[in-house]
Amino acid sequence: MAENTANSSGGGNAGLAFIVGGLLVVVAVIAWFVFARGGMEPTKKVDVDVNLPKVEAPKLPDAPSPQTN
Repeated sequence: MAENTANSSGGGNAGLAFIVGGLLVVVAVIAWFVFARGGMEPTKKVDVDVNLPKVEAPKLPDAPSPQTN
């Protein structure tokens, strides 16, 4: 069986180049939205102060003394 190697044009790579180009555009748009608005810093400051009551564990009974024979 003879192989046709004289007419190999890389047509299959055109679809891959289109997909990679589309992904590059999507990443560029996302980067523009992130960095155009001051980066990933939050726009408002949130200060949370949580004060909980002090909780102590219950007292355990004394351990029994060992018995001597």
